[in-house]
Amino acid sequence: MSDQNRRPLTSRNSRWAAGLASRAVAKGISPNRISQASIGFAVLGFLLYWFSTLGGLLQFSALLLAAAAVQARLVCNLIDGMVAIEGGRGAKDGPFWNEAPDRASDLLFFAGAGLAAGQPALGLLAAALAIATAYIRELGRAEGFPPDFSGPLAKPQRMAVLTAGTILAALHATEWTLTLTLWIIALGTAATILRRSWTLIEKLKSR
Repeated sequence: MSDQNRRPLTSRNSRWAAGLASRAVAKGISPNRISQASIGFAVLGFLLYWFSTLGGLLQFSALLLAAAAVQARLVCNLIDGMVAIEGGRGAKDGPFWNEAPDRASDLLFFAGAGLAAGQPALGLLAAALAIATAYIRELGRAEGFPPDFSGPLAKPQRMAVLTAGTILAALHATEWTLTLTLWIIALGTAATILRRSWTLIEKLKSR
């Protein structure tokens, strides 16, 4: 992964992120291992959403922990690139591990949220749309254009909505809140796909 192909994130300049990346480099943790860990958090998130369907106190706890797993996945996504670029630990197979775990994580988190909402098809729809946004971005990059990270609901925004919706669902009307959350994500992601597609088509026409 080159520096030009990184998602612009203000959190990359934060002290806590630099500290985590430095510790990972000092301990010899490779960026690929960090990327792989993000799948582990996604599997955990899926299981927590599933456990939340059992109701009661377990539902409350499982949803709060699922929201934490979403954020842990994002931290992995941030730190792996920092270790690879700033830490100089990038590997030849890094591009695969930078992308493939993200697609698996999208599927697991949104499918899990769909189960917790009692709307498994809606969860799978949100997952499919999230994967499609990445496909359009990578298609443009394969054609020689800079990666398009535009929204309105790129990955950071989707995960922020999912995190907030999951926390709210732990506190009130779980299925209704998560259903609304997934519809917001699905519609916002569909708009993102249309925007990126239009931009790519115009770039292809103009070259």
